Parts: sequence; C-alpha cells; structure tokens
Amino acid sequence: MAALFCLTVGCACNRPAEYYAMQDRDRYAEPSEEEAQPSQEPQEPSGEPEASADASPDPVQELVSPTDMVLLYGGNKARKPYKWTTSYMKDYVLYRDREDKAHWLFDGFLLLELKTESSSRRVCFASGYRSWDGTPLPSATQEDWQDLIDYYFDSKSGLDAIEAAIQEAAGEIGEPPRKRMVVMSIPEPITRQSWSEPSTSIYWGKLDGKEMNFANLSHRELACRWFIDTVRERFRAKEYKYLELTGFYWLPEDCGTTSALIGRVAAYLNDNVLSFNWIPYFHAEGYAQWKTYGFNFAYYQPNYFFYEVDASRVDQACKEAAEYGLSMEMEFDEDALVAGGKGDRLRSYMDGFRKYGAWEKQNMAYYQGGWAVKALKDSDVAEDNDLYHEFCEFVISRPIRETH
Repeated sequence: MAALFCLTVGCACNRPAEYYAMQDRDRYAEPSEEEAQPSQEPQEPSGEPEASADASPDPVQELVSPTDMVLLYGGNKARKPYKWTTSYMKDYVLYRDREDKAHWLFDGFLLLELKTESSSRRVCFASGYRSWDGTPLPSATQEDWQDLIDYYFDSKSGLDAIEAAIQEAAGEIGEPPRKRMVVMSIPEPITRQSWSEPSTSIYWGKLDGKEMNFANLSHRELACRWFIDTVRERFRAKEYKYLELTGFYWLPEDCGTTSALIGRVAAYLNDNVLSFNWIPYFHAEGYAQWKTYGFNFAYYQPNYFFYEVDASRVDQACKEAAEYGLSMEMEFDEDALVAGGKGDRLRSYMDGFRKYGAWEKQNMAYYQGGWAVKALKDSDVAEDNDLYHEFCEFVISRPIRETH
C-alpha cells in the first residue's frame, strides 16, 4: 500500500528504477492485500514437478556472472526504436576514449521487458504495471511469452544484433577476453488474468495438453521451466560465437507474492548450471535475505537518481549492500543529459561506488533507461559528451575487469 500512498501525496517512495524504463514515467500502484489473493479455484495435488519451495542453489556448482551488466529493454512495441540494430548495440559493446583508443565496454547484457502495448495487444509481464492511460494491464499469456522470446531471437535484431556488434568490434580491436554474457528475464507467472473483478487464474495456456491454473504453484513453476527450456533451445540453435547464456533474471523486484516460487526456479536453473539473478529496489521485501531465497547474484537499487532524496541515499545503499552481500546497480536515464539536469546525480553514484569499494571489487548492473549511454555519446552538447567519457572510464578502469 505504500506505493498507493506515495502517489497520492507526492512523496519519494521506494519504487524500483525499472518502472522508469519508458519516457512517460508510468505510474505504478500495488494491489491491495485483498486484490493480491489468487483466484479461489481448487488446488491440484502437488507432485509435478517435484521441488522444494525453499530450495537453495548448490554452492559447489560454478556459476559465472558479468562484471558489468547493462539492462536492455526490448519487446514492447511502443518502444522507439522497437528493433535493436547492430549500430545501437555497438555503442554498448565498444567504447572509444578521447584519444580514439577502443576498449571493450559492457561484458554482460540483461534482456528484459515489463509490458507491451500496441493497437492489437496490451499486457504486462510482471504484476502491477499500467497502460499509458493509467489502467491496469492484463497478465501476459503463453503466446505473449513466446512473442517475447521470438523478439530476442529475431534474425535481424535482438541477440543477433549484439553478436554482430561484437563481431565488428573484434575486427577493430581483436577478440574479446571471453564471450559476452547474456542474462534473460523470466516473465512473472501472474496468479490471475487481471486485477479487476471478476478474474481467473486459468488464462495462460497449455503445457503438454494440460491447461495451466496459476492458482497452483506447481503450474507457475512449470510455466517458468517452459520459458527457460525454450530460451535455452533457441540459444543453442543460434551457435553464437561471442555470446554465452549464463543465467536468468527474476522480474518482480520484491519477494512478496512470488517468494514461494523463487526457490523452485532457482533449483531448476542451478541444476542446469545457470545463475538466478535479481535486482531488488531500495528496502524491497526480501532484499536482506536474497541468498536464502535462492538467488545467486543480486544487485541493490539505491533509487536516488529519480527522487528528491539526499545524496546520502547512495551511501546508505552501499553500506546496506555491503552488510548483506549485495552488488550494486547504477541508475540513470536520459535525464542525465544537460537538458534533463541530473548529470550530477549520475556522478554521485560513481563517487559513492568508489568510496565504498563497489567500483573496485563488485560486479555491477547498470540501469540506463532506454538508451541513455548512446544519448550521452551522440549528444551535440559538450557537457554530455564529457559525462559519457566519465561514465565509460568508470566502467572500463574497474580492477575487477582484468580478465573481461
């Protein structure tokens, strides 16, 4: 209910950075406790698949994670550009410094989407997202999940565009130290079709001829397994030279209504030597217990860039992350440009991360709105270009990147 209250009185609440992925700054409102209850269809006996709800990953398994993972949003038909291109991706693969010397930039790419809106289809991939007019969006179905997969594996964009960009960069500066890592977001199997009444938990689709009922935890797990398996098969078929699928990402940014499912998904991923990744917002439910839920890698959002809060928020987030073993997420969007007036806030992240050791020794995630890194680079304003170079130098000079 905190988010509803904040929207009413205009205070700075702890909404996650990802809610700001679209330029219109979508409003987000959490459902009430009553609304959050799943449909009361009868539960089927458990037993398919067999897994413990509190399963934790096997610490012996070797899982890898990028040192510098950029968030790339794609799949929403309302985004511009809708399709990724090699030229766009090149600016996230390669950095040329002020002396025109080329460097590898991000070594990891987190592919994710929150919703899609077009004249023919409007759905959300995680609970609570709204349309442009503020109305709650219905939950995505299996067909929508498949469309998202198809988007990422399109032969002229998506992962192919990243692969092509890396290949071009390799032709200029030689082969990368290792394959660039891909982390794929799993849509949330939302317990019911919509937040309006009446609604149903039987809406998503069928697996092996059986209608999935998302009031049933095992059915939600089966849907996640289907998504994971489908992505793995598509990725293997591509035989990428420069890309490696290393893990998956949990789209809900707190552990509230999905906590019972997380351990099951984590166990399945780890059994297949894939990591489970999470980026909780500031003081999100479960952020301090992220390891016990089953996540392998977690990054903490300070949520400073977007709100009228003191810069000490970055310090506080860094201290809490150190206490609970979290890595950090840097957050900015195109408001970091001079026209947006928030460039100093991005610098506050860089200063804070250096001060508390995250820059030196932690893996890091980078939320940059839609295409803020490219916007800073392509800007005609010298101050924007200066900030672009400051940011990229921050990334490429991190000691943890010695082999990346």
